[in-house]
Amino acid sequence: MKFKKIVLGSALLLTAALSSVTVQAADKVRFATEGAWAPFNFIDSAGNPQGFDVDIARALCAKMQADCEIVTQDWDGLIPGLKVRKFDAIIASMSITEDRLKVVDFTNKYYSGGLRFMGRTGEEFNLMDLEGKTIGAQRATLGAQYLEDNFEGKADLKFYDNQDNVYLDLVSGRLDIVLSDELPTYNWLKTSEDGSKFEFKGDAFMKTDNIAIAIRKGDKKLEDKLNKALAEILANGTYQKINAKYFPFSIY
Repeated sequence: MKFKKIVLGSALLLTAALSSVTVQAADKVRFATEGAWAPFNFIDSAGNPQGFDVDIARALCAKMQADCEIVTQDWDGLIPGLKVRKFDAIIASMSITEDRLKVVDFTNKYYSGGLRFMGRTGEEFNLMDLEGKTIGAQRATLGAQYLEDNFEGKADLKFYDNQDNVYLDLVSGRLDIVLSDELPTYNWLKTSEDGSKFEFKGDAFMKTDNIAIAIRKGDKKLEDKLNKALAEILANGTYQKINAKYFPFSIY
């Protein structure tokens, strides 16, 4: 009788151990996005994050068989939040830049972008003569950096916490021109109520802008898993289906 109890007890312990392994088998990954950069990331009417970035994150999580959570964070707080472990990865249409590479690592790109000016339809725009013009961009973006590097002292530059406020000041007349990533601007022109009143000014440039997922410095394990999952959704058509949901052309 004592032997049977020992065997039964061992079996129960083994079952509990295996159950624990099963519960812990799925990786837990917490993604952060901004929620104010449609169509890449935005908040729907129910208060949930949606958009291209979010769909890609969910597809990667499914491929990794990971237990994922997607949270929102103001743009300026994304990298600081990552560094203090509020989340594990940033998927918020973040460009790979030399300055960012000093503080975070990046996965392979998951799409490519470029910068483009946009202003009111029919109004002339001359890059060589911007005296008296006010140009806006979202703070801490490639567009803002480009304006500071090339137009400081040549025009009145205004920077904003998020892209929605850039558009608001453009529509209200407080901005003459905005500089932004071409793809979200394309979406705004096509889908917003005010979009028909505005147009691109000139061609896109800096088209080598690669967008990737930011992770903490040295987190090679997560980087490898994300890159593997990204390669798999590119190969099996999942990426292309997500792309087609938002754009009639490839953004990869």
